[in-house]
Amino acid sequence: MSTATLSPAQRTEQQTAQRPGTRDASASSTTPEATPAPAVETMTMAGALNRALADALAEDDRVLIFGEDVGALGGVFRITDGLTARFGEDRCFDTPLAESGIMGTAVGMAMNGLVPVVEMQFDAFALPAFEQVVSHVAKLGNRTRGATRLPIVIRIPYGGGIGGVEHHCDSSEAYYAHTPGLTVVSPATPQDAYSLLRAAISSPDPVVFMEPKKLYWSKGPVDTSLTAELRRAEVVREGSDVTLISYGPSMPIALAAAEAAAAEGRSVQVVDVRTLTPFDDETVAAAVRSTGRAVVIAEAPGFASVASEIQARVFEQCFEYLEAPVRRVAGFDIPFPSPKFEHWHLPDVDRVLDAIDSLHWEDER
Repeated sequence: MSTATLSPAQRTEQQTAQRPGTRDASASSTTPEATPAPAVETMTMAGALNRALADALAEDDRVLIFGEDVGALGGVFRITDGLTARFGEDRCFDTPLAESGIMGTAVGMAMNGLVPVVEMQFDAFALPAFEQVVSHVAKLGNRTRGATRLPIVIRIPYGGGIGGVEHHCDSSEAYYAHTPGLTVVSPATPQDAYSLLRAAISSPDPVVFMEPKKLYWSKGPVDTSLTAELRRAEVVREGSDVTLISYGPSMPIALAAAEAAAAEGRSVQVVDVRTLTPFDDETVAAAVRSTGRAVVIAEAPGFASVASEIQARVFEQCFEYLEAPVRRVAGFDIPFPSPKFEHWHLPDVDRVLDAIDSLHWEDER
């Protein structure tokens, strides 16, 4: 039964979310009637993130949300809209404009049993807190042999595509992915935004949650009963000729390029990495082996990037299966340009199609 055919009371009952990884003890696995239908709604990514935060706050008193302007304003992108009014200033509150202080406070809270979810207002604004992340957040569990674990979620809006100026459109994921001890996640759909953020908040260890800001207003179905694994990539489109590998803000380009290539007679597979580290080698390698060709797509500058790491791993694990070199389509190795020129900097469908065309096709020799 779809949500459109439900009564208001039934719809309200469906929308009661469960904590990821748990099961309602009253539900019987042998009695289908005892299991509520999934609560599926159409949401923007921003709305899905807001719902995930609200559900986490409602279900676990240890969860706290704080950062710059996340309280009454609801955040620059309104991801925390309404949470202070609903849960109070003790659970969702504003901080001074001091990212290092925000991060250090989160470390102390996590060491004492709380679950802080902090927002870094923009990607490059997080850099003053980077020393705290590298020196303490990523290392404390190892330093104490697991005696002290830090269940911190660091939310970072990142990437271009919104007409922002420098310091507001950086792709800084490689800094975090290079740091052992961190899980780094980047959703590309409202469903993944909800499910992966719930999983991140449930994790006993720190998660850097990279949110593609240009996708905040994208819409899609969200089933709040679904859980997600933080370490699993996903094949989101099947194909037999070439595999496109991407994540976060570049996923719409990968899917659009797959459609365009299909119109030209290519069967294109698309893999959403979702978790940048720990990397899901198994899913990605299996996908590339099935097609023999691969293109990696990412917004960040290509040199020493997540895209170059994916490219290297595919070469190492799939070399004997490859029909052509693995290509990359990435941002250029320059500081992020002004809004007038960012469309030249970011990967687009034409650049991806050019990369696909370069993959040594036998029918073109």
